[in-house]
Amino acid sequence: MPSEMLTERHGAVLVLTLSEPASRNSLSQQAIAAGIEALNVAESDPLIRVIVLRGDGAHFCAGGNLQGLMERRRAGPLAQVQMIEHLHQLIEALHVFPKPVVAAVEGAAAGAGFSLALACDMIVAADDARFILSHARLGLSPDAGATWALTQSLPRALVQQWVWLAEPVSAQQLHQCGLVATVSDSGQAFAEALRLAHRLADMAPNALASGKELVRQASGRALAQQLAAERDHFVENLFHENGAEGLQAFVDKRAANFR
Repeated sequence: MPSEMLTERHGAVLVLTLSEPASRNSLSQQAIAAGIEALNVAESDPLIRVIVLRGDGAHFCAGGNLQGLMERRRAGPLAQVQMIEHLHQLIEALHVFPKPVVAAVEGAAAGAGFSLALACDMIVAADDARFILSHARLGLSPDAGATWALTQSLPRALVQQWVWLAEPVSAQQLHQCGLVATVSDSGQAFAEALRLAHRLADMAPNALASGKELVRQASGRALAQQLAAERDHFVENLFHENGAEGLQAFVDKRAANFR
Protein backbone atom coordinates (compact mmCIF):
# COMPACT_ATOMS: atom_id res chain seq x y z
CA MET A 1 0.00 0.00 0.00
CA PRO A 2 1.53 3.38 -0.98
CA SER A 3 1.96 6.05 1.65
CA GLU A 4 -0.51 8.90 2.05
CA MET A 5 -0.18 12.50 3.20
CA LEU A 6 -2.88 13.13 5.79
CA THR A 7 -3.97 16.61 6.87
CA GLU A 8 -5.33 17.81 10.20
CA ARG A 9 -6.02 21.31 11.52
CA HIS A 10 -4.94 22.43 14.98
CA GLY A 11 -6.23 25.99 15.02
CA ALA A 12 -3.89 28.06 12.84
CA VAL A 13 -1.53 25.08 12.44
CA LEU A 14 -1.89 22.55 9.62
CA VAL A 15 -0.38 19.16 10.41
CA LEU A 16 0.80 17.05 7.47
CA THR A 17 1.35 13.39 8.35
CA LEU A 18 3.22 11.07 5.99
CA SER A 19 1.45 7.79 6.64
CA GLU A 20 2.46 4.22 5.85
CA PRO A 21 3.97 2.87 9.08
CA ALA A 22 4.63 -0.60 7.64
CA SER A 23 7.32 0.90 5.38
CA ARG A 24 8.44 3.50 7.93
CA ASN A 25 6.50 6.09 5.92
CA SER A 26 8.45 5.69 2.68
CA LEU A 27 7.65 8.21 -0.02
CA SER A 28 5.13 7.55 -2.78
CA GLN A 29 3.90 9.52 -5.78
CA GLN A 30 0.52 9.90 -4.06
CA ALA A 31 1.99 11.29 -0.85
CA ILE A 32 4.27 13.68 -2.72
CA ALA A 33 1.39 14.98 -4.86
CA ALA A 34 -0.81 15.42 -1.78
CA GLY A 35 1.97 17.29 0.01
CA ILE A 36 2.42 19.72 -2.89
CA GLU A 37 -1.33 20.27 -3.09
CA ALA A 38 -1.59 20.87 0.66
CA LEU A 39 1.15 23.50 0.49
CA ASN A 40 -0.58 25.24 -2.42
CA VAL A 41 -3.88 25.38 -0.53
CA ALA A 42 -2.23 26.47 2.75
CA GLU A 43 -0.33 29.29 1.05
CA SER A 44 -3.57 30.98 -0.02
CA ASP A 45 -5.43 30.34 3.26
CA PRO A 46 -4.81 33.20 5.73
CA LEU A 47 -6.18 31.09 8.58
CA ILE A 48 -3.26 28.66 8.21
CA ARG A 49 -0.12 30.28 9.60
CA VAL A 50 2.25 27.37 10.28
CA ILE A 51 2.72 23.79 9.03
CA VAL A 52 4.02 20.84 11.03
CA LEU A 53 5.32 17.87 9.03
CA ARG A 54 5.52 14.52 10.79
CA GLY A 55 5.59 10.79 10.18
CA ASP A 56 2.91 8.37 11.30
CA GLY A 57 3.94 6.17 14.20
CA ALA A 58 7.49 5.51 15.36
CA HIS A 59 9.38 6.97 12.40
CA PHE A 60 9.55 10.13 10.34
CA CYS A 61 10.35 8.86 6.84
CA ALA A 62 12.49 6.05 5.43
CA GLY A 63 12.95 7.80 2.09
CA GLY A 64 12.29 6.03 -1.17
CA ASN A 65 10.38 2.77 -1.28
CA LEU A 66 12.90 0.06 -2.21
CA GLN A 67 10.33 -2.06 -4.03
CA GLY A 68 9.38 0.99 -6.05
CA LEU A 69 13.03 1.67 -6.88
CA MET A 70 13.46 -1.88 -8.14
CA GLU A 71 10.32 -1.64 -10.26
CA ARG A 72 11.42 1.65 -11.79
CA ARG A 73 14.85 0.24 -12.50
CA ARG A 74 13.19 -2.50 -14.54
CA ALA A 75 11.01 0.07 -16.26
CA GLY A 76 13.95 2.22 -17.33
CA PRO A 77 15.48 5.60 -16.41
CA LEU A 78 12.50 7.74 -17.46
CA ALA A 79 10.27 6.38 -14.68
CA GLN A 80 12.86 7.25 -12.04
CA VAL A 81 13.52 10.68 -13.55
CA GLN A 82 9.81 11.45 -13.31
CA MET A 83 9.63 10.22 -9.72
CA ILE A 84 12.64 12.17 -8.52
CA GLU A 85 11.61 15.36 -10.31
CA HIS A 86 8.21 15.07 -8.60
CA LEU A 87 9.94 14.69 -5.24
CA HIS A 88 12.13 17.69 -6.01
CA GLN A 89 9.01 19.74 -6.70
CA LEU A 90 7.94 19.04 -3.11
CA ILE A 91 11.37 19.98 -1.78
CA GLU A 92 11.33 23.27 -3.71
CA ALA A 93 7.76 23.94 -2.58
CA LEU A 94 8.85 23.61 1.06
CA HIS A 95 11.78 25.98 0.54
CA VAL A 96 9.72 28.73 -1.10
CA PHE A 97 6.58 28.29 1.03
CA PRO A 98 6.17 31.70 2.73
CA LYS A 99 4.99 30.35 6.09
CA PRO A 100 7.00 28.46 8.73
CA VAL A 101 7.31 24.70 8.33
CA VAL A 102 8.39 22.66 11.37
CA ALA A 103 9.48 19.03 11.06
CA ALA A 104 8.69 16.71 13.98
CA VAL A 105 11.11 13.77 13.76
CA GLU A 106 10.77 10.53 15.68
CA GLY A 107 12.79 7.41 14.90
CA ALA A 108 14.41 7.29 11.47
CA ALA A 109 14.79 10.07 8.93
CA ALA A 110 16.66 8.16 6.23
CA GLY A 111 17.66 8.92 2.66
CA ALA A 112 15.17 11.31 1.13
CA GLY A 113 13.47 11.38 4.53
CA PHE A 114 16.53 13.19 5.89
CA SER A 115 16.32 15.56 2.92
CA LEU A 116 12.63 16.16 3.62
CA ALA A 117 13.38 17.21 7.19
CA LEU A 118 16.19 19.49 6.01
CA ALA A 119 13.80 21.23 3.61
CA CYS A 120 11.73 22.41 6.58
CA ASP A 121 12.55 25.65 8.36
CA MET A 122 13.07 24.10 11.78
CA ILE A 123 13.47 20.53 13.04
CA VAL A 124 12.25 19.25 16.39
CA ALA A 125 13.71 15.79 16.95
CA ALA A 126 13.28 13.15 19.64
CA ASP A 127 16.45 12.39 21.57
CA ASP A 128 16.58 8.89 20.05
CA ALA A 129 15.90 10.02 16.47
CA ARG A 130 18.47 9.03 13.87
CA PHE A 131 19.28 10.78 10.61
CA ILE A 132 21.13 9.00 7.84
CA LEU A 133 22.03 9.55 4.21
CA SER A 134 21.65 5.86 3.51
CA HIS A 135 22.06 5.98 -0.27
CA ALA A 136 25.68 4.76 -0.39
CA ARG A 137 24.70 1.49 1.30
CA LEU A 138 22.61 0.76 -1.79
CA GLY A 139 25.20 1.95 -4.27
CA LEU A 140 23.28 5.16 -4.81
CA SER A 141 23.85 8.90 -4.30
CA PRO A 142 21.81 11.49 -2.35
CA ASP A 143 18.75 13.22 -3.74
CA ALA A 144 16.10 15.75 -2.70
CA GLY A 145 18.56 18.50 -1.90
CA ALA A 146 20.42 16.90 1.00
CA THR A 147 23.89 17.84 -0.24
CA TRP A 148 22.80 21.43 -0.89
CA ALA A 149 21.07 21.87 2.47
CA LEU A 150 23.93 20.37 4.48
CA THR A 151 26.71 22.28 2.76
CA GLN A 152 24.91 25.56 3.47
CA SER A 153 25.70 25.08 7.15
CA LEU A 154 28.44 22.46 7.61
CA PRO A 155 32.05 21.92 6.56
CA ARG A 156 32.37 20.09 3.26
CA ALA A 157 34.51 17.32 4.77
CA LEU A 158 31.85 16.50 7.37
CA VAL A 159 29.09 16.37 4.75
CA GLN A 160 31.30 14.18 2.55
CA GLN A 161 31.80 11.79 5.46
CA TRP A 162 28.05 11.47 5.99
CA VAL A 163 27.45 10.95 2.25
CA TRP A 164 30.18 8.35 1.77
CA LEU A 165 30.00 6.33 5.00
CA ALA A 166 26.19 6.40 5.37
CA GLU A 167 26.37 6.26 9.15
CA PRO A 168 23.52 7.37 11.44
CA VAL A 169 23.77 10.84 12.96
CA SER A 170 22.01 11.51 16.25
CA ALA A 171 19.59 14.32 17.02
CA GLN A 172 22.12 15.62 19.56
CA GLN A 173 24.86 15.81 16.90
CA LEU A 174 22.59 17.75 14.56
CA HIS A 175 21.55 20.01 17.42
CA GLN A 176 25.20 20.80 18.12
CA CYS A 177 25.65 21.57 14.41
CA GLY A 178 22.65 23.92 14.49
CA LEU A 179 20.49 21.84 12.16
CA VAL A 180 18.05 20.63 14.83
CA ALA A 181 16.33 23.43 16.72
CA THR A 182 15.05 21.43 19.69
CA VAL A 183 15.67 17.94 21.06
CA SER A 184 12.65 16.50 22.85
CA ASP A 185 12.07 13.38 24.92
CA SER A 186 11.36 10.24 22.92
CA GLY A 187 7.76 10.24 21.71
CA GLN A 188 7.36 13.97 22.33
CA ALA A 189 8.69 15.48 19.09
CA PHE A 190 5.23 16.16 17.65
CA ALA A 191 3.91 17.71 20.87
CA GLU A 192 6.99 19.93 21.12
CA ALA A 193 6.76 20.88 17.43
CA LEU A 194 3.09 21.75 17.87
CA ARG A 195 3.89 24.00 20.83
CA LEU A 196 6.53 25.75 18.74
CA ALA A 197 4.11 26.06 15.82
CA HIS A 198 1.46 27.72 17.98
CA ARG A 199 4.04 30.23 19.21
CA LEU A 200 4.91 31.06 15.62
CA ALA A 201 1.22 31.28 14.69
CA ASP A 202 0.80 34.13 17.19
CA MET A 203 3.44 36.21 15.41
CA ALA A 204 3.00 38.53 12.43
CA PRO A 205 2.71 36.38 9.27
CA ASN A 206 4.22 39.07 7.05
CA ALA A 207 7.27 39.41 9.32
CA LEU A 208 7.73 35.63 9.42
CA ALA A 209 7.54 35.46 5.63
CA SER A 210 10.13 38.23 5.31
CA GLY A 211 12.43 36.53 7.79
CA LYS A 212 12.19 33.24 5.93
CA GLU A 213 12.91 34.81 2.55
CA LEU A 214 15.84 36.85 3.87
CA VAL A 215 17.47 33.87 5.58
CA ARG A 216 16.92 31.52 2.63
CA GLN A 217 18.46 33.92 0.12
CA ALA A 218 21.28 35.39 2.22
CA SER A 219 23.97 32.84 1.29
CA GLY A 220 23.53 33.51 -2.42
CA ARG A 221 23.78 37.29 -2.17
CA ALA A 222 26.57 39.81 -1.81
CA LEU A 223 26.39 41.95 1.33
CA ALA A 224 25.11 44.98 -0.59
CA GLN A 225 22.31 42.92 -2.11
CA GLN A 226 21.29 41.52 1.27
CA LEU A 227 21.34 44.95 2.87
CA ALA A 228 19.06 46.26 0.12
CA ALA A 229 16.70 43.32 0.63
CA GLU A 230 16.63 43.89 4.39
CA ARG A 231 15.87 47.58 3.83
CA ASP A 232 12.98 46.81 1.50
CA HIS A 233 11.46 44.18 3.79
CA PHE A 234 11.84 46.37 6.87
CA VAL A 235 10.09 49.34 5.27
CA GLU A 236 7.31 47.13 3.89
CA ASN A 237 6.69 45.56 7.30
CA LEU A 238 6.87 48.87 9.16
CA PHE A 239 4.03 50.23 7.04
CA HIS A 240 2.01 46.99 7.24
CA GLU A 241 -0.94 47.00 9.64
CA ASN A 242 0.91 44.44 11.75
CA GLY A 243 3.80 46.89 12.11
CA ALA A 244 1.42 49.46 13.57
CA GLU A 245 -0.12 46.84 15.86
CA GLY A 246 3.25 45.58 17.07
CA LEU A 247 4.54 49.04 17.90
CA GLN A 248 1.33 50.06 19.69
CA ALA A 249 1.20 46.81 21.65
CA PHE A 250 4.75 47.40 22.84
CA VAL A 251 3.85 50.92 23.98
CA ASP A 252 0.67 49.62 25.66
CA LYS A 253 2.59 46.75 27.33
CA ARG A 254 0.17 44.13 25.98
CA ALA A 255 0.32 41.15 23.67
CA ALA A 256 0.02 42.07 20.02
CA ASN A 257 -2.94 40.84 17.99
CA PHE A 258 -1.45 40.23 14.55
CA ARG A 259 -3.55 39.50 11.48
